[in-house]
Amino acid sequence: MSASGMTHDEIKEKMIWAGKVLVGEGQDDFTRGHISVRLPDNPSLFFMKCHSVGLDEITRENILTIGLDGKVVAGTSRRHSEVFIHSEIFKARPDVQCVLHTHPPYSIALSGSGRPMKALSQPGALFYEALGLYTDTINLIRTPEMGAGVAKALGPHRAVLLKNHGVVTAGASVEEVIIGTIMLENAAQIQMIAEAAGTTAPEFPRADIEQLKHDISRPDQFIVNFDYLVRRAKRREKAS
Repeated sequence: MSASGMTHDEIKEKMIWAGKVLVGEGQDDFTRGHISVRLPDNPSLFFMKCHSVGLDEITRENILTIGLDGKVVAGTSRRHSEVFIHSEIFKARPDVQCVLHTHPPYSIALSGSGRPMKALSQPGALFYEALGLYTDTINLIRTPEMGAGVAKALGPHRAVLLKNHGVVTAGASVEEVIIGTIMLENAAQIQMIAEAAGTTAPEFPRADIEQLKHDISRPDQFIVNFDYLVRRAKRREKAS
C-alpha cells in the first residue's frame, strides 16, 4: 500500500521488513544498498537507510530523515554517499514514493551485456521496453549531477540498470519496489541462462506481452507477494 495514510512509525516498520525480505532474496551486498520512502505529510523529505549497516539491520533508530538537497534533517547515523540517487529521483518523479538501490548479480551481468531486457519470462514482461540504462560511470553516484543522470536514465520507468554497477527501482509503494526488484533479478537470471544456451526462440506478440505486463503490475499483486515474503521472513526469524 502507498505510504499515504501511514504513520511515520508504520513506514519505518515496513522499511525494516523490506530490508529483511531483500536479504532473504539475495539482494544484499555487505552493507551496500539502500532504500528510501518519501514522507506522505511532507513530500520534500524522505526516510532512508543509513550507512554501515546491512539491509537486514535497519531499525527505527538508525533510519535517517533527509531533504531533497541530500542533507540529513533528523537522525545521527552516517548518511550513504549515494543519497543523490534518491533525492534526484524524488525531485524528478513526484509519483515516486519509494526508491531502492541494490547490486543483484544477474541484473549487473545483463547491464554489462549490451542487450535489452526481453520477455523470455513472465517477470521479463514487466520490464519489456520499460527498463532504463545508465552508462555515465561505474563509480558511486556521489553528486547531485550524477543522481540527476540516474533519474534521467530511469525516465518514466520503474527501474534502471546502472551499467556494471547495480539497479535502481522506483515506484508508488514499498511493495511495488521490493517485488519489482526481485522480479527484475529473476528476469535477468532467466534471460542470461537462455542466451547462454544459444539463440532464443521468438518472443510472444507485443499485445500478449503488454497484457501480461498489465496483469502482473496491479498494486494488489505487489502487496500480496510482499506480504507473503514478510510472513516468511518472520517465520525464519522466529525459528532462529
